Amino acid sequence: MNEETKSRIDKMVGDSKIFLFMKGNPNFPQCGFSARAVAILRELGAEFDSFDVLSDEDIRQGIKEYGNWPTIPQLYVNQKLLGGSDILMEMFESGELKDALA
Repeated sequence: MNEETKSRIDKMVGDSKIFLFMKGNPNFPQCGFSARAVAILRELGAEFDSFDVLSDEDIRQGIKEYGNWPTIPQLYVNQKLLGGSDILMEMFESGELKDALA
């Protein structure tokens, strides 16, 4: 990943307490896993920012390297990667996600 891409990701993650890298946008997710992540965050009443990785190939590839996580969506809270759709679902069901977002 080049420095410009890393800087752009740093800024997105740094400017928002809760940031979701996803396919599509919250009102029109482009994959089931992204839709599930949005639904979980909305269920918890979380205010979050997002970025559509389908709109930018550098970010789409760079975010996988940035968080050392191979799949999208990716949820960052306080600049820390929590994980993807499956982990978010597990954290939601256990109550951990609500605590992490508080």
